[in-house]
Amino acid sequence: MNAPTSPGEAHPRQKAELQAQLVQALSAFLPAHTLLWHSEDTTPYECDGLTAYRQRPLLVALPETQEQVAAVLKTCHAHNVPVVARGAGTGLSGGAMPHAMGVTLSLARFSKILKMDVRSRTAVVQCGVRNLAISEAAAPLGLYYAPDPSSQIACTIGGNVAENSGGVHCLKYGLTLHNVLKIKGFTMEGDPITFGSDALDTPGYDLLSLVVGSEGMLAVITEVTVKLIPKPQLARCIMASFDDIRKAGDAVAAVIAAGIIPAGLEMMDKPMTAAVEDYVHAGYDLNAEAILLCESDGTPEEVEEEIGRMPTCCASMAPPPLR
Repeated sequence: MNAPTSPGEAHPRQKAELQAQLVQALSAFLPAHTLLWHSEDTTPYECDGLTAYRQRPLLVALPETQEQVAAVLKTCHAHNVPVVARGAGTGLSGGAMPHAMGVTLSLARFSKILKMDVRSRTAVVQCGVRNLAISEAAAPLGLYYAPDPSSQIACTIGGNVAENSGGVHCLKYGLTLHNVLKIKGFTMEGDPITFGSDALDTPGYDLLSLVVGSEGMLAVITEVTVKLIPKPQLARCIMASFDDIRKAGDAVAAVIAAGIIPAGLEMMDKPMTAAVEDYVHAGYDLNAEAILLCESDGTPEEVEEEIGRMPTCCASMAPPPLR
């Protein structure tokens, strides 16, 4: 957001002068402990999960209120300084990569679950709430939040919205986009903005679909209303082994063509299977050129029916060992 007209490398003196101006301007409304600009303090923010690319920002702001977020954006806009919003920094796409002449806006302190509504099966959470924390809070209600990226123990819902995160179960339950009803945040000028609504549909243009996955380029997200779904009664997983990776891929197509939408459908080639087995000791077939993990969840009857049909789909490609 707020990309400068000339993003080239600035002279050290120019950089120091701009940093001093911003520190003075932001200190007018940010407490001292929420503003970092010394190199030893900004180094932890120099990259996200894509560690091959690193760049320390001019400074890091850690606002604690909505008003402070708006004020940071307004101040940076007035100084024509770019702002990069940051969640937990677990992303692998470089979405939180700092700008050398910009401000990193860390939203980690927005970590409250504001509301759980069992009747509407929704939760209103701040952007810094961890993905897994939503499901943990909803568990006593018999509900959970479906998108489950591999970093769900640490990644935040704000980052999930910015990247449109998915996970193993996105085949059946959809991506972040399909599990969000409303988003609140701020424009680059610091004006409040809302996308979507509490209803299942919103009049006018579908701007919610536009902002989800926009990587912070359209708005800084501060609050999200997510959908919750009932926890399945049962979940089972089968493994199919193949002597050729193409046959495993064809088996995936066969499962979908049969009208089966598994809760999870993951394929691993031989080197990946060996790497995973060395860590989890799940008993995977290390002699297979590829394995396919097919998961079914739902009622016991649904699971039994799907699990009963999956081996036929896999065996149609070549008779593989099944477990």
